[in-house]
Amino acid sequence: MRKRPGTADSAGLSRSGVPCKAGLLILLTTMAFITSAVMSGCDKQRQPGLGREEESAPMKASEHKHTNRLTGSTSPYLLQHARNPVDWYPWGNDAFEKARKEDKPIFLSVGYSSCHWCHVMERESFENEEIARIMNEHFVSIKVDREERPDVDQIYMNAVQMMTGSGGWPMSVFLTPKLKPYFGGTYFPPEGRFGLPGFRRVLLHAAALYKDHREDVDNLGEQVVAGLQDLAANASSAPPVTGQHLIDDAVGRYRKTFDPAWGGFGQAPKFPPTAAATLLLRQYRRTGDAETLKMATVTLDHMATGGMYDQLGGGFHRYSTDREWLVPHFEKMLYDNALLAVACLDAFQVTGSPLYERTARGILDHVIRDMTDPAGGFHSALDADSEGAEGKYYVWTVGEIEEVLGSEDAAAFGRYYGLTELGNFENRNILHVPKFDERTEAELEKSRHALLAVRAKRVPPGKDDKILADWNGLMISAMSRGHQVLGDDRYSRTAERATGFVLAKMRPDGHLLHSYRAGRAHVDAFLDDYAFMLQAMIDLYEATFDPRWIEHADAIAREMTGELWDDENGGFYSTRENAPDLLVRAKTAYDGAMPAGNAVAALALMRLARLTDNKEYFAQAEKTLTFFNTTAAAAPTALARLLCAADFHDGPPQEIVISGDPDSADTKRLIAVVRQSYLPNTVVALVDPASAGAAAAAGLLPLLEGRSLVEGGPAAYVCENYTCDAPITSVDKLGERVMMKPKEE
Repeated sequence: MRKRPGTADSAGLSRSGVPCKAGLLILLTTMAFITSAVMSGCDKQRQPGLGREEESAPMKASEHKHTNRLTGSTSPYLLQHARNPVDWYPWGNDAFEKARKEDKPIFLSVGYSSCHWCHVMERESFENEEIARIMNEHFVSIKVDREERPDVDQIYMNAVQMMTGSGGWPMSVFLTPKLKPYFGGTYFPPEGRFGLPGFRRVLLHAAALYKDHREDVDNLGEQVVAGLQDLAANASSAPPVTGQHLIDDAVGRYRKTFDPAWGGFGQAPKFPPTAAATLLLRQYRRTGDAETLKMATVTLDHMATGGMYDQLGGGFHRYSTDREWLVPHFEKMLYDNALLAVACLDAFQVTGSPLYERTARGILDHVIRDMTDPAGGFHSALDADSEGAEGKYYVWTVGEIEEVLGSEDAAAFGRYYGLTELGNFENRNILHVPKFDERTEAELEKSRHALLAVRAKRVPPGKDDKILADWNGLMISAMSRGHQVLGDDRYSRTAERATGFVLAKMRPDGHLLHSYRAGRAHVDAFLDDYAFMLQAMIDLYEATFDPRWIEHADAIAREMTGELWDDENGGFYSTRENAPDLLVRAKTAYDGAMPAGNAVAALALMRLARLTDNKEYFAQAEKTLTFFNTTAAAAPTALARLLCAADFHDGPPQEIVISGDPDSADTKRLIAVVRQSYLPNTVVALVDPASAGAAAAAGLLPLLEGRSLVEGGPAAYVCENYTCDAPITSVDKLGERVMMKPKEE
């Protein structure tokens, strides 16, 4: 089974975020304008004045003696293109000035280092001397790593979706010298196939459009920019996103697209629906509805037992190309694994299923082993390809298994992991588990270790070793939650090292930066960096109860609000002010492959407000919910993370303070009761009244004040709606108090 080229990420397929009228107008205008030119590229006509399009076979440059302007980049993705014959520029003034001075359109190519079809387009087109000649003659070509510049990616992805109705990576956009897009798409083959026009012909027609139809190009660019500005100004004067009806609406929409046989929503390709699973588990916590829980667990079950999960090494691949979660796109992304680890930990708290514990541990252990920098930060991604073939590192023949395990153990292994002589992926086997069994998994542990050791000797997939603040924040949260739920100190230690790395290397002067690689941190932080790191600090505090993480959380929150808060309307901008190279200053709450920064910021600020009694943080969170209210009402499943924040707001939120010596067995038992329970709308704190730092901790966390021991022993204080119960000293009574039960409406 093979994937279609240019398959979009969930951010590209699940939403465009375009207001209906503006998006439809731009889409229709673009189709009418472009179809007659670019899409007519199936004919053999040549464009006069643009050079001769050769009919011969492509000339591939296998060895390029020259380099281009990407050689000084820190991005592994840009460095992959540094020896292309294309005269690439990084995003910046040098490229913009050249385009304006020479009056050339810009070709903008956006991708990332572990993107399979980005590699294909490079091999087929950007290493092709004839195509490079056309690009160099008629365009100023700019290469952007979407992971380093998510702001640029977001703007032009929205533009491509407006113009074509879909999007994905590699993203290919044609801009005027004023950076206004007039045509775009994703992957283009060098010659027409897959129902797509050939890239050489697309280039020639795009250049001809700019040269011969300048007024039309400028008008279209203006329409797209107007649509982007409209998208960024979706304010609402309605009440905050409160009320169960919005979440009920979202759950109802999930029911309509839920795949009851295999889980997930819709048909292939299937991306990990972590936002949906998170909201569904919250809804189950509130209502106790079994069907709601089933949508989450059936999805997580099939993902965890399918080929999308690396059954040997742990961790999830990017997405499934089929309905059954069997054949993945083999890249591994840090953010996917962070989000899926948390989803599995939540599901484990709700159900107690050993499958979720096994899967969460597998993710976290994989990240510690394979994606952690020696200095402590987390690397970004592992490629889908090795030795030029997708998935080669991960798949097996029956003979290879027998060679390692012997015939008898190989037979037992093959029965459990669904191996066949014919294979399920290009005559080889993607390991999967037709029926999970905890006992059999334990019996096969030795076999898995043996195969993993052999696999480690293969040529590994390429690694993108840049360290991103936002993605690290997500994994710090996952490691912190792993410690809380699974009780493994390795996870909290790993989280603390990664946090220390970000603070030391990516916030050296109190100003957070987005990306780090090869000893250099750069690019001003975006909303996601602030929001995800703020969430991470709070999660790390709840894992370690070290007050310094709340101090850092407060500092991050103050910097985030100072740089990105919209005081007039509410909500957070994605980028800072005064960015002349950006067409609009975006503000959105749509979930993509990652949670929306505004949604995470709102929830984190409410949690921090409960811990620190900072009413301004809570007010900012409420104003954020208000700003996106109309958008959430129109498309609730596209803003599932914002609805999670609304669920916390409505909760009602609960505070639990454990008072006691953190090293005593009795205190640990009280903490364990809380951590074994699924409490998404709860903040947890600890104070040791006998410690020297108790007064300072209470000064930082006012809810700790007055939480004394009871008859010399530890106690739990549970507060809700600013009213506290009598202190609880019994483990059983605390369990009864926090146990999951549907809330009364």
